[in-house]
Amino acid sequence: MRVSTGRLDRIAMGLSGLCLVHCLATAVLLALVSAAGGILGEPIFHEVGLGLAMILGAIALVRGIVEHGFAMPSAIGGLGLGVMAGALTFPEGGGEALYTVIGVGILALGHRLNAIAAE
Repeated sequence: MRVSTGRLDRIAMGLSGLCLVHCLATAVLLALVSAAGGILGEPIFHEVGLGLAMILGAIALVRGIVEHGFAMPSAIGGLGLGVMAGALTFPEGGGEALYTVIGVGILALGHRLNAIAAE
């Protein structure tokens, strides 16, 4: 069963949205109750999430280039993934959440442009 690029992009945008909610919820929960960070603040959670984003992003964005021939959505999505990966280098509680949110937004924009180009 072949999943369309548009569908992959919508799934990826949904995951990006979940990532955004996770990052904002973690920041708010940590600010309100320091003990609430528990599992949400674990580095492995971020590393696995980034790994999934990179795999799904690569599949959807590269398939978009093959289907519609435009590289710009993939370049923008790749920039978003790079910003997200770079955010992992910040210490916990530093600029990590801000850069992750920015990266997720850029990645979601790349997926949206990919979905538009595929229509």
